[in-house]
Amino acid sequence: MAERKSRENVQATLYRSNSADVKDDTFKLEPISPSEKEQFAFSRCSSTGSINTLSSSAHNTDDEDTDGGNSSMSYKERRREAHTQAEQKRRDAIKKGYDSLQELVPMCQQNDSLSGYKLSKATILQKSIDYIQYLLQQKKKQEEELTALRKEVVALQIMKVNYEQIVKAHQNQPGNAALQVSDEIKFKVFQAIMDSLFVSFNCGMSTANFTELSACVFSWLEEHCKPQILRDMVLGILQHLKNQVPGSGHL
Repeated sequence: MAERKSRENVQATLYRSNSADVKDDTFKLEPISPSEKEQFAFSRCSSTGSINTLSSSAHNTDDEDTDGGNSSMSYKERRREAHTQAEQKRRDAIKKGYDSLQELVPMCQQNDSLSGYKLSKATILQKSIDYIQYLLQQKKKQEEELTALRKEVVALQIMKVNYEQIVKAHQNQPGNAALQVSDEIKFKVFQAIMDSLFVSFNCGMSTANFTELSACVFSWLEEHCKPQILRDMVLGILQHLKNQVPGSGHL
């Protein structure tokens, strides 16, 4: 504690002496040498230069801030413009897609030509959905028809093979060569049958309209095309040709 108090006393004494020196220097004017004048002038110039430098630095800083603000604004404008262009491209692509869809869907073309006004996007989408469903139904129907036709082809091929085997079996039997009928006699039999049927058909037909024609056809079929009537007609034709055509005794 004693040592601390002694240090405080020494500091107080030094402070009082310095204060006295300052007061004396304040009221005492001493002559200034030329070198000191030059140093004092240089010091003032340096101070002025420092002030000017600070002012210039502050001005440059303001310019840089302004340039930075302009650069930031131009970046925002470019970004906004790029966003606007992208949005416009997106809208153009959507519009082009709807126009192409309207050209492809027949129902959209019919409604547009009849009504005279442009169809809405919702209407185009609904018509497109309906048309796709219709196409799917048609595809399913055609696939079923194709499957049925393939089955029919397989059945016909089986029948063809069986009939070919039957024909070969009959041809291989002895004595069939003498019983074969020529193509000319076959044609004469067919011609005689068709002539007889045409005579009865022509006598009872009326072609005034489709209803009367249909009624006459059904009536003719029931009256002249019964199995027993056709059998008797064919037997009569064969007997007639047997008596008239030479070489047809095996009919």
